[in-house]
Amino acid sequence: MLLLKASVPLEFGGGAGRAPFALDLLLCIEMPFNPVKKALREGKVQYGTNFGQLRSQDALKILSAAGFHWAFIDCEHGGFDLETVQDLCRIASSVNFTPIVRVADLQYSLVARSLDCGAAGIIFPRVESVELLQQAVSWVKFPPQGVRGFGLAAFHFDQRPLTMPQMIEESNDNSMVVMQIETKRAFEMREELLSVPHIDAVMVGPADLSISLGVPGEFQHPKVVEAMEAIVESCNRRGIAPGTQTRTPALAKFWRERGMRFLGCSSDVAMLYDRAKEIITGLDTVK
Repeated sequence: MLLLKASVPLEFGGGAGRAPFALDLLLCIEMPFNPVKKALREGKVQYGTNFGQLRSQDALKILSAAGFHWAFIDCEHGGFDLETVQDLCRIASSVNFTPIVRVADLQYSLVARSLDCGAAGIIFPRVESVELLQQAVSWVKFPPQGVRGFGLAAFHFDQRPLTMPQMIEESNDNSMVVMQIETKRAFEMREELLSVPHIDAVMVGPADLSISLGVPGEFQHPKVVEAMEAIVESCNRRGIAPGTQTRTPALAKFWRERGMRFLGCSSDVAMLYDRAKEIITGLDTVK
């Protein structure tokens, strides 16, 4: 909620020529909120996907129209440059879709510039250090919550006439912080990592976690399931949304039933391939 001061001309009395005067009113305006962050706080499941190959704004519009809530723009394993990230983030926000950037590494320039391009949040990969995580989170937030440098302008806020303090408050409130747990070490120190302030969600990386646990690609192996269920419990106890990225709807349903709420499924290229294969298979069976 934001309070804005407005001058409203009012006229009192019935005589002609009576001069109006301005009355200052405080107007309560409900500011736009990151819908995914808000829904996760309310305990709702939010569906997303990996977006790392197709340099198409229309593809994000299609995902939004299909009912997805978010996508992580993958700058760790994808090939996007910063201009593409900006184009994707700008179109996403215009169609009520939440773009979250997974940076390639925990570096200030990668985090701050992604946010300046319009990212609604940052995913931190390969986290295994409390100190580095604390520092990385501080890059997402403006002072006093963090150390992010200010480089915003009215076009970042749809030309709304916000003051600098209002821009800072809105950005700090809306920007999501997502931490990945992808290794046995990170799993074992999860309580320490999750104690860092301002973490909104966890996204378990099951591929790397399964490799680290010695069962590569066995996503429903008891070792993987046990670890991920323990992560769900730790997150819930701290008010952090548990989540994961999955490759199939069946795996997504499996983890939704076990409490994952920041839930990713499939990817841009996998969806295209799966649907194309389904169509061709269907055509081959037509007599």
